Amino acid sequence: MSVSIALTTSGSGLSAMMNVTDVNCSNPTEEYQYHLFPAVYILALVIGLPGNLAAFFVFTFRVTPRTAFSVYISNLALADIVILCTLPFRIHYHLNKNDWVFGEFTCCVTGILFYANIYMSICFMTCICVDRYMATVHPLIYLRLRSPSLAVVVSVLLWCVAGNEWHTRLLPYSVLSLIFCSLLPSVIILVCYPLAARRISQIKTKTAQRAVRIIYTIMAITLLCFLPNHVVYLLHILRRMNIIRNCSVANVIYDARRVTMALVILNTCLDPVLYYVTSSHCKWKRLKMTWLQSTQRKPPQGQGEHVSSRQKGPGWV
Repeated sequence: MSVSIALTTSGSGLSAMMNVTDVNCSNPTEEYQYHLFPAVYILALVIGLPGNLAAFFVFTFRVTPRTAFSVYISNLALADIVILCTLPFRIHYHLNKNDWVFGEFTCCVTGILFYANIYMSICFMTCICVDRYMATVHPLIYLRLRSPSLAVVVSVLLWCVAGNEWHTRLLPYSVLSLIFCSLLPSVIILVCYPLAARRISQIKTKTAQRAVRIIYTIMAITLLCFLPNHVVYLLHILRRMNIIRNCSVANVIYDARRVTMALVILNTCLDPVLYYVTSSHCKWKRLKMTWLQSTQRKPPQGQGEHVSSRQKGPGWV
């Protein structure tokens, strides 16, 4: 039973505290989870997986020269892909009436990958916002900082921080991760970047217009998918620490935690929209044509080189 509990809690080392409840509190119903999560997860797989795989391929292997922006986009797509790869296990779990049959080790691994990459998604979105702001408002400084090597270092550090958080399983570390890897990036995106977008919108260039689109898209994804989860997760931690003791409030937090987790997964469906607005529509049309040509027939001599060279334009960076 502990395996089932670990999957339905926050996954941040607090699952062991799940049994610390008041004796008068009744267990919330789980029946709605049997339908809610499989439906959301299947939708995410059908829409999000192809979009993120395509984005990861394009921004990792087709974009030249590599930039800090393309590095962050690739890592965001990778974080989404990792989350999506854990969903078949979770779909089976919920369809099987919250009964985990794959063993405790698999439960631990999928839980670590699932929740750690939620942190990664919001962190890389913040990096993308910072990158676009610097590129547009402070272009001279950005020219010195746009090295993809620096973006790779930042990405590696973020991955290490997320992995260490789930390895230590310490409550204080979980709280710090919530603050600095979830709430703080959300505040930066939702408070600071509307001001940045307002300033950038006064710059009448295509780069500035694209930066505004990127920032507003990330703001919408954060507001819809991430912020509700972060707030409810904070309440969840307070409940686990027995700061919140009221049973009715605890049950509301429990249900809200499940709903907001479903919203977080929907972010994997919306991120391809972000990848779309980072470039012009014609770039995606050319990518689609190239993809169809490569899967249906070999293109005439010279045509493949022509399309590939056009895809390397500044619209991707």
